[in-house]
Amino acid sequence: MTTHLQSAGARRPVLALGSATAIALALAAGGAAAEPATITILHVNDIDRMSADDDRGGVAKVAAVVEAARAEHENVLFTNGGDNISPSLLSGFDQGAHMIALLNAAGVDVGTLGNHEFDFGPEVAIERMAEAEWPVVSSNVVGPDGAIIEGAEPTLTMEMAGYTLGFIGLTTEGTMVKSSPGDYRMLEVTDIAATLAAELREEGADLVIAIAHTDLSEDEALRRQGAVDLILSGDDHILSAFWNGEVAYVESASQGDYVTEVTLSLDRDEDGDVVWSPAFRTIDTVNVEPDPDVAAMVADYENQLSAELDVDIGVTETELDSRRSSVRTQETAIGNLIADAMREATGADVAITNGGGIRADRIYEPGTTLTRRDIQSELPFGNKTISIEVTGADIVAALENGFSAIEDVSGRFPHVSGMTVTYDPEAEPGSRVVDVMVGGEQISPDAVYTLATNDFMARGGDGYEMFAGAPRVIDELAGRLMAGQVMDYVAQRETIAPEVEGRITAQ
Repeated sequence: MTTHLQSAGARRPVLALGSATAIALALAAGGAAAEPATITILHVNDIDRMSADDDRGGVAKVAAVVEAARAEHENVLFTNGGDNISPSLLSGFDQGAHMIALLNAAGVDVGTLGNHEFDFGPEVAIERMAEAEWPVVSSNVVGPDGAIIEGAEPTLTMEMAGYTLGFIGLTTEGTMVKSSPGDYRMLEVTDIAATLAAELREEGADLVIAIAHTDLSEDEALRRQGAVDLILSGDDHILSAFWNGEVAYVESASQGDYVTEVTLSLDRDEDGDVVWSPAFRTIDTVNVEPDPDVAAMVADYENQLSAELDVDIGVTETELDSRRSSVRTQETAIGNLIADAMREATGADVAITNGGGIRADRIYEPGTTLTRRDIQSELPFGNKTISIEVTGADIVAALENGFSAIEDVSGRFPHVSGMTVTYDPEAEPGSRVVDVMVGGEQISPDAVYTLATNDFMARGGDGYEMFAGAPRVIDELAGRLMAGQVMDYVAQRETIAPEVEGRITAQ
């Protein structure tokens, strides 16, 4: 059980866990040196899928890992690296409230905000934080007035086993492109880390820990900087651990498939300074028995979904490949299907949608009967299709943006309808588009075209700033859900056969 202790007028909250409360009070009263101790941290990140997949992951298995650790060890801390409320099947209906309830039941102790916490806008992020039974630490997400986002703590200190742990929370700057934070912005992570880590140490923190939903380049910058001692990261969906004698770093893949256990060994030298080292263990959840209480909650949520989603809508005669490595790097049949459905539903000249919005990461074999659940799994963000007026030059600029980060398997990769595109992946970003044909004719830079896209991209998401100020033909209020349009497109035809047909060609 986590107990919140904050004295009147205190600048930042202090937490005490378990028996650490008595130790902390004894230290304050008598000044005795802390004994050698170990603290066990269990870290997960990017868990938005409530159920196991191929016997791995899901919240019930993670909860069981945490419960077992707390039964075995005295000082256990369960940390959450963000990206919980989206994207998932049910989040399209409840905007992620079910994931907060499940993580509450699993016993999270402290966490931070990921970029997907802003997929439904900052108001929903604030609402979800209010529902969380753990403190959310967010040090670099600020509103127009420069204040930290409502409901979050800018820093946190925690007394545990006689040592003071200081926490900061960092959210990737890429959130401003990848998600929908509205007027909120994410300050540069190393600047914030340097300032707040120094303040925490001045105020008595023995160890400074960053729960950092940050990309690989930001992680590397934090490691090189050395302002914090331990980075508990997320965002990249990788399984990794690192220790160079000064800074430790872990990331736990995604979806609770693996839980990273970090055992911190702490002591003090003759000067009273903390000496510490980490040990890492990866816990594969494939053989973990789910926590029965959390599993029962998951089953209730799954039953709610089934009535709406487990409905057949049509058959695909061709293979559909929605794997991340495919939809973010090349033309795919499923990308063509989605773009065609958007263009048909709006009557637009052309359509562009981003590969990062296609999420199920699977292959549908020819002859597969598609269900509403399949389509919702592919398009879980609740995005709407809108129609805008753009020039040919705008379309070319959009395509340049879409191809600009193909080396990084970026979600901005474009899937198109009503046009064909040739590009050179070896050219410099911004100069990769070689040729564009619209309706069988060369694109005209000055001509005006109607373009169907999703509302996220239309706001400038994923770097599509050229769409943000475009006149709306069908605006966000009138737009329909992309997923619903694709469901209708398939259901009306009953049988579909989309193919890779040379809409996007690498020169």
